[in-house]
Amino acid sequence: MKPEQKNFEDLVQIMRRLRGPGGCPWDAEQTHESLTRYLLEEAYEVIEAIEAHSVDHLKEELGDLLLQPVFHAAIAEETGAFTIQDVIQTLCDKLVRRHPHVFGDMEISDSSAQVENWERIKKAEKGTERPSALSGVPPQLPALLKAQKISEKASRVGFDWEHVDQVMAKVVEELHEFEEAMAANDNEQMEAELGDLLFAIVNLGRFLAINPEEALRKTINRFRNRFNYVEERLVAQGRQMSSTPLEEMDLLWEEAKERETGFSTASVTKM
Repeated sequence: MKPEQKNFEDLVQIMRRLRGPGGCPWDAEQTHESLTRYLLEEAYEVIEAIEAHSVDHLKEELGDLLLQPVFHAAIAEETGAFTIQDVIQTLCDKLVRRHPHVFGDMEISDSSAQVENWERIKKAEKGTERPSALSGVPPQLPALLKAQKISEKASRVGFDWEHVDQVMAKVVEELHEFEEAMAANDNEQMEAELGDLLFAIVNLGRFLAINPEEALRKTINRFRNRFNYVEERLVAQGRQMSSTPLEEMDLLWEEAKERETGFSTASVTKM
């Protein structure tokens, strides 16, 4: 016998029960502030499921992520601030309002034009002029993503390079300045120049339509998988990494890369 099919309202009622009398003590104790970490964690777990191409995992993680706005809305409802229906209504109104080319008579040429139009509508909705073209970037964003958002906003007002080769030249320039700071053994200057180099690389990714946050996350995943392969091979041989010459580990690293791509590329010492 198939279990009864649940719907969104069932989820809302379950959350109310968990927060209500005779419910779950942990759920009842939560606040908007205490749940912040879980909102971030669940979002990243959804990304992990997408990158793993796991449909079942994605289904589960999307459910966990969906729980977060339902949880926050339940807390807000208890104080009379708003309900989950208010959240849905606000979202629906915004989507219709910011897509006049779909729900109205406006015509746009492509997705870039839609992004520009979205920003115009958003600015008009706010009603007041922001103090800076860079305003509106959440300070809590991860640094790479924050750098991308800020550089995108600067670009929209014309503060940008014209060609990708200019951005590449800036990356090379910043690398040389970092090398000079290293040669001077100036830690404070090295930190500043490393930041400049990373920011230049973020801009290079933006010009090439490569999300730096995603690119780095995928590199970390590849590094972890290859490192684990080296560990497992050495354990199978009854050996430890700490007592294995780097040259031998480098060969195992190459094996791990060949398993991924079918051919050997750069070594672990050049990663």
